[in-house]
Amino acid sequence: MSTSSTTSLKLDSELKERVQRLASVRRRSAHWVMREAVVQYVSREEMRERLRQDALAAWDHYQATGLHATAEEAEAWLTKLEAGEDAKAPECHV
Repeated sequence: MSTSSTTSLKLDSELKERVQRLASVRRRSAHWVMREAVVQYVSREEMRERLRQDALAAWDHYQATGLHATAEEAEAWLTKLEAGEDAKAPECHV
């Protein structure tokens, strides 16, 4: 079961007016608009952080093993996938 807690947020008057205007147009409360903005921002930033961590792990793996695929190999594979072909990913090599 989810529990909620109250958090205060200070907005300058211009941003507050923009939120209220948007809320009115969307027939939502200003609270809903701000909560949705936070949810979307946090989701996007969590995904960005996962991608960053994946990239760092891939870099560490490359440095440890030297295994890689060239940009040309990756491009050829992606071109086949884009064309709808069932293509295997290129083999990694040193």
